[in-house]
Amino acid sequence: MGPGTGPGTGPGTGPDTGPGTGPAPEPDTGPLTGFVVGVTADRRRDELTALIRRRGARVIEAPTMRILPLDDDVALRRATERCLAAPLDYVVATTGVGWRGWMSAAEGWGHGAGLAGACRGAEVLSRGPKATGAVRASGLEEAYSPGSEATDELLTWLLARDLTGRRIAVQEHGVPLDGFSDALRERGAEVIGVPVYRWTPPEDTDAVRRLVEQTVRREVHALTFTSAPAIVFFLESAHAAGLYAEVLAALRDDVLPVCVGPLCARPLQDVGVPATWPERGRLGALVRTLTDTLPARERRVLRTGERPLVLQGSALLAGAEAIWLPPVPAAVLHALAARPGQVLSRSDLLQRVWAGARADEHAVEAAVGRLRSALGTHASLIRTVPKRGYRLAVDD
Repeated sequence: MGPGTGPGTGPGTGPDTGPGTGPAPEPDTGPLTGFVVGVTADRRRDELTALIRRRGARVIEAPTMRILPLDDDVALRRATERCLAAPLDYVVATTGVGWRGWMSAAEGWGHGAGLAGACRGAEVLSRGPKATGAVRASGLEEAYSPGSEATDELLTWLLARDLTGRRIAVQEHGVPLDGFSDALRERGAEVIGVPVYRWTPPEDTDAVRRLVEQTVRREVHALTFTSAPAIVFFLESAHAAGLYAEVLAALRDDVLPVCVGPLCARPLQDVGVPATWPERGRLGALVRTLTDTLPARERRVLRTGERPLVLQGSALLAGAEAIWLPPVPAAVLHALAARPGQVLSRSDLLQRVWAGARADEHAVEAAVGRLRSALGTHASLIRTVPKRGYRLAVDD
């Protein structure tokens, strides 16, 4: 199924112009030219958006959550003061950015030296290389760091020790680690959850709702996620809009979810949605994975006798020229390109493009007309076969 297909697609159900152009111009062509990518990140959103646009894609920015500023976080300050009230036995660092944020916030409150001393008197555990690097950068050494980035290994290491009466500080990042902390408390430990960078619903909920609707209409080709809570908030928004099942169907079949790492992808996997992620959890690696994966799914070469044309996402590429198509005409072109040279009737196109949405053969004729208009000098690519339907004028 091509972009712009699925329930709700068709005249009167969505914009018939290229969505999500964004404020910055895209290059004429690039490896992602023709694709529309949704960016759900809050932190470092501008950097991620610029990386994707540089590769030719159009970007829809819709942060699905926001980060509470540290200076305004009363809960973090209270947790820090609890850590300083008595000696700590263990300190768990779960993320590099969270650890650095905690140290920085404590410094701003005048507790920097005290917190560093409290951690130095405890055994510090770090989850993965980024957390380990942040711990070492703060002048501390980790007592244990697992080979993977799974908190389960940290928990196993701790539970192998006598925790009765031990004070353990657990640096959280975005969401509470309830299961982790509860297991420690059951063994007699006093656990202090340190909520760094707590995530709350986004300021612009309408933007998220629109992204949900565009996902259902297949007007986006991929969604990028840099944190598990971003996925949770996105799916909650879909549920609130009454489109939860439709969003899951789109993500399973047509819209590519790309995550920064396996832990980020877990909320999708929990609901049966396969996701893609790079080996290294970096923004640059995420964009490379997107660039390598998306064209392989959505690229068709059409040979016309003169020079090959490339249909990629919502654009037809003719050499260095990129012809961006509106969603519905792009879906019609994808349906024809799926069977190059063969005739598809109007009823065939209704089924493939509108997929049961309320539309008739007049909608097909109108969409073909808009497609020819958008193609300009390449309009002859679309041939009408009298009393039968339409086909592409291609060699194979």
